[in-house]
Amino acid sequence: MMNMKKTFGFLLTLISIFIFSQTKSVKKLPVKTTSKTAAKKAAASKPNPDLVRINEDVPVLIPQKKDDLFGYINQKGKFIIQPEYHIAVFFAEDCNLLSSPNEKVRKFGTKEYATVEKDMISYRINQAGKKVYQYKTSDLGKCKSEYKQQQYQAYVSNGFYGIIEPAKFVNAADYRDYQIYPQYQYLHILEGDDVSNPMIVASHNDRFGVIDINNKIIIPFEYSNIKRNFSWKLGKMFEVTKDGKSYYYIDSKNKAY
Repeated sequence: MMNMKKTFGFLLTLISIFIFSQTKSVKKLPVKTTSKTAAKKAAASKPNPDLVRINEDVPVLIPQKKDDLFGYINQKGKFIIQPEYHIAVFFAEDCNLLSSPNEKVRKFGTKEYATVEKDMISYRINQAGKKVYQYKTSDLGKCKSEYKQQQYQAYVSNGFYGIIEPAKFVNAADYRDYQIYPQYQYLHILEGDDVSNPMIVASHNDRFGVIDINNKIIIPFEYSNIKRNFSWKLGKMFEVTKDGKSYYYIDSKNKAY
């Protein structure tokens, strides 16, 4: 009887040790897993030192041409994505991909990617320069964004360009009806998000500059041409040239990149 009690007590002790060891083991597992997960998150969130942002008003990566091919530089002028493309635009949304019938490719329509073209083939690339998607006609959806009607428009009188607001313009003979009285060789209102305060490419004395809707000079008249494209809408930048051949981007403070 005594031996049975001793045996039973010994078994209880073994069971207790086993349960205790298992409990300790189970408690340790979440700690180790959490530590690894936190380390991975910390590594993933570490910023890229090459993607510096000196000017908050312009993109981190800017298209740049070298030897007839386009790549992307950072705000310090360093090539982050080497020139290999015939066409390269700003990192921006592509509404055709955002509304694609193929749900798997919609993510490539976000502003985290840019559209480039090489050998007549169009791609979307990420900020590391990796081609992540090749365009297919079947993937393109219809843009859902609404067209914004321009509030102002150019007006020509006696061979000179000015700006009017059609909703308020009544009498062409009354200078007070003009937003900007005709005085320029040429004017073009750039498309942008703010139709009440657009940027306007202007020509004066055979040189190009940029003015605002109040006729304030934003970019001085020192360029032989300024492209009338989407660079202002997509990147808050202007594509300019002084010799008519080499184009480059400037910001709204006339700083070249």
